[in-house]
Amino acid sequence: MGSKRIDERDTIFARMAYREGTLQYEDYYGRNPEKKEEDDRLRAMPGMCSPGTGTYNEVAAPFVEAGFSLLENMRSLAEGEVAPDRIEITPEKSAKKIKAFIEYLGGKGGMALMKKEFYYSHRGRHPENYGEEVDDSHAYAIAYTVEMERDMINRAPNFEEVIAVTKGYMDAAVIGLWIAAYIRGLGYNARAHVDGNYTVCAPLVAREAGLGELGRHGLLVTEAEGSRVRLGVVTTNLPMEPDERVHAGIQEFCEDCGVCAKNCPGKAIPKGRKVDRWKTDQEKCYEIWKRVGTDCGICLSSCPLSQEVYTHYRGKLKNQDARKELLEESKSLYGRRNYIKKRLDIMK
Repeated sequence: MGSKRIDERDTIFARMAYREGTLQYEDYYGRNPEKKEEDDRLRAMPGMCSPGTGTYNEVAAPFVEAGFSLLENMRSLAEGEVAPDRIEITPEKSAKKIKAFIEYLGGKGGMALMKKEFYYSHRGRHPENYGEEVDDSHAYAIAYTVEMERDMINRAPNFEEVIAVTKGYMDAAVIGLWIAAYIRGLGYNARAHVDGNYTVCAPLVAREAGLGELGRHGLLVTEAEGSRVRLGVVTTNLPMEPDERVHAGIQEFCEDCGVCAKNCPGKAIPKGRKVDRWKTDQEKCYEIWKRVGTDCGICLSSCPLSQEVYTHYRGKLKNQDARKELLEESKSLYGRRNYIKKRLDIMK
């Protein structure tokens, strides 16, 4: 892949936080005037979990909002003081030990050597550090996944989906903050990258750490849970033995499949063949979020690799016949996608 770094100021989540009259708004649209009209239109629409959206639920919405409020309050814990006395540990042992702790906490971890292009070039999401160059000095990364419950995701874009996603972010935050604090306790610097507080592009790091491949929807797809995962990253100067990137046939499957693109209500997912990697149209995607009032998640539930049918095909996706059989069986079982209409008890 190329070496160009993503500027966080260009991400849709950063842009939606810019308010007219602020220094961030004036700076960004002074440099990117072509984005102003569209961004102003999107900002004027109701927010996620807000009245006026298609899934609004006055009792459930505050539960999701509480989760994201907690995540916001955790931002200050991403970094901290490093213990003055360093404990010597081999790269092999540090990788093994941290993976074991992550597994105990409910995730699956992998290690990677950091590359410059995995880091954002500049901060953009929060006013206090808007425009700052990103510190890219950590040479190592721990990436990890946490699973999201299938029955919740399969109700996308209804409110069950956004509850599962919020829990996924919360689970990932607890793991990342705990692991980063643990590494600092060993005498090494470490930073947790969790929702709302990334300085890295998490899917790229997770791919490098051998946790999966990038799918057509631009998200990580794993061999165990498919697309039903949230990611976290911890960067550090603690030497760790890196894992190898995997080639399990997932991208070949995505080339053959395209179901997420067919089901995407915003037509934000590309239907053609990939060049380097597929890139979702973030404006089209975010507009659907604004309309339905959740983070949609239809692409997650559409992915056949997120469903139980995939169980019998794990480890076989490099074989074209196996990919074809999986697609045919998935269509036979689920039609366009495995959409569950019945509300769960949590929403009654």
